[in-house]
Amino acid sequence: MAARAVQPVRLRTLLLRLIAILLAPALLSGCIPLIPGAAPVPALPPGAANAALIGTHRGPVAAGLGFRDANARAALTAFAASCPRLTRRTDTSGLTRPEDWAPACAAATGWPPEDAAGFFARYFETATVARGEAFVTGYYEPEIAGVRTRQPGFDVPVYGLPPDLVRARTGDAQPQADGTQPLGRYDESGRFVPYFDRTDIEGGALAGKGLEIAWVADRAELFFLQVQGSGRLRAPDGTVIRLGFAGQNGYPYTGIGSVMRAQGLIGTGPGQYPGSMQGILRYLHEHPAEGRALMQQNRSYVFFREATSPGTVGALGVPIAPRTTLAADPAFVPLGAPVWLQAVGPGGQSLGGLWVAQDTGGAIKGPNRFDSFWGAGEDARTIAGGMRAQGQALILLPKGTLARLNGQ
Repeated sequence: MAARAVQPVRLRTLLLRLIAILLAPALLSGCIPLIPGAAPVPALPPGAANAALIGTHRGPVAAGLGFRDANARAALTAFAASCPRLTRRTDTSGLTRPEDWAPACAAATGWPPEDAAGFFARYFETATVARGEAFVTGYYEPEIAGVRTRQPGFDVPVYGLPPDLVRARTGDAQPQADGTQPLGRYDESGRFVPYFDRTDIEGGALAGKGLEIAWVADRAELFFLQVQGSGRLRAPDGTVIRLGFAGQNGYPYTGIGSVMRAQGLIGTGPGQYPGSMQGILRYLHEHPAEGRALMQQNRSYVFFREATSPGTVGALGVPIAPRTTLAADPAFVPLGAPVWLQAVGPGGQSLGGLWVAQDTGGAIKGPNRFDSFWGAGEDARTIAGGMRAQGQALILLPKGTLARLNGQ
């Protein structure tokens, strides 16, 4: 990556400058693993709420990044699709305002695709969040065996969002670190309590309530469909049901790959399994009782809805695209922003180039932590399942944003 001038842009006061200095060492320690086989990512201390607080620095000139034509065209299409949301939503990273994006968004729709690289060079400047050191995993749209109505061989339920899963009313529970009320339910006495966890739900806590929207054949495959957050069910007759994310039970995500690694189950030695999704699935299938207990250590449980859109829709509410969409933490990347990555995955799979942050994920937390989307099918499953890459990330912000943040 080209050398860049380090210019803090959000620390307007001595107090915020001191906060950034104090937080920097913490960002490089106290790491926690988040997803199967993933390398550790920085654990944020209380108060490191967003990109503005941990320090954002000016990067190289966008025109000098060397945009590739096909990559820039795909990113322009994704960015233009994101604009209706980008220009209305509050940016929790603290870096931009909706009006900052207006000039680029106004130009994006009619911009000639053959000059997509020129679009990004004209309307954007680059910035690093903290040190810009990125860790990237992969996700895909899985397809597993499933049917709409229970039948022999298909007896694992897929649940829709329960109506009693709610946020606590003010005063009924302690607010979370971000100020929101926790998710849970009100019991028969009217007391707010945590919602049923994975063990409860798999034990029948929701059975007979009419929440089953489909049935699948393989509990482990459903577990990974929940990790991905959306996917397809294919019945024996070829019928396809598309599932989209509807909600989650309020428990933090626990990466079972990390648990397996701590137990010595992952590695290259005798009796150990690869840390990829494929390796973990093989363990779950070969050790069904131990595997089920392992999955239940992830108390988080995802609920689905039947999707009617022609493509997978991300957290931004727009269709996502293979090799273009990133899932990111909106506290550190404005959702809808282009992101420039320099990283290479296992086997030389290039992640370099422009992406667009259009999605989020329960395990995707912290600065420069990304999940790359690879589409559907066996190739996508293989790439995403083994993707673990480290590199550098630049966030593309509308020109003038950094000067405004720096009070210039």
